[in-house]
Amino acid sequence: MSTLAADDIFSRYPKEILIERKPNGVLLITINRPERLNSLTMPMFKHLSEIWEDVDRDPQTRVAVITGAGRGFCTGMDVRQPDPTLDDAIELMEDERRRIMSLLNMDKPLISAINGPAVGWGLSMALLADISVAAEDALLLDGHTRIGVVAGDHSSLIWPLLAGMAKTKYYQLTSASLTGAEAERIGLVSLTEPKDAVLGRALAIADDLAQGSQQAIRWTKRSLNSGWLTNALPQQELSAALETLNFAGADYTEARQAFRESRPAQFPSARRDNHSVFDSPATQEVAR
Repeated sequence: MSTLAADDIFSRYPKEILIERKPNGVLLITINRPERLNSLTMPMFKHLSEIWEDVDRDPQTRVAVITGAGRGFCTGMDVRQPDPTLDDAIELMEDERRRIMSLLNMDKPLISAINGPAVGWGLSMALLADISVAAEDALLLDGHTRIGVVAGDHSSLIWPLLAGMAKTKYYQLTSASLTGAEAERIGLVSLTEPKDAVLGRALAIADDLAQGSQQAIRWTKRSLNSGWLTNALPQQELSAALETLNFAGADYTEARQAFRESRPAQFPSARRDNHSVFDSPATQEVAR
């Protein structure tokens, strides 16, 4: 792997985010916590929201590729961290807003090489890339509702455009998983390859784009993002705000505790004896 110069724009990133410059202006970004399936610490969320502005202004980069070290792409937040406070959740929401806006406004193409499990934020990162190459057997899972929070990273923004509303609602409401092969079948990812060929295919596509007409490629991306994706930003803002509120709720607290105790979650909002803000006045009257 190449060594970045001390004054390189990417030299400030920690060892958990590896940066490698490839020929022809291709930049390879590797999420590097393989022992934890590349799950993210809170500082990593911030770094991975800032990096796209650096990619966009780096004169040496024409195309970026993002992948994960080892056998996984990224499995979202590391659940071993302390439970986030509401202030932590708000900060995370702002970092996510910055990441998504940077990705949509970045003219340079981004390719995701989904070499293994992509869960939560990891799936968001994989699908928000302009071109996604997934391992045929990679496990893809949004999973937010399973832990008692809204699917707020990216779902309302990108899923309906890629897979349609019927598939979106099924996978988002149920938190069902799917393989890379199934994701390609429904249009959620661009293409699939055998696991060992995923990164090579992604880099080959990146190299081809890097040697093409940069103005034509970047303006094509800009015109596709304008309207189709930017018009959905209010939906994404709403889902992110609701997800942030969930972090302060009893369901999320129960989901975290259940995970630590290796048992199914018993969500307070689903218990018969629990009063819910979603109950209608008539339902509340019957309960009394």
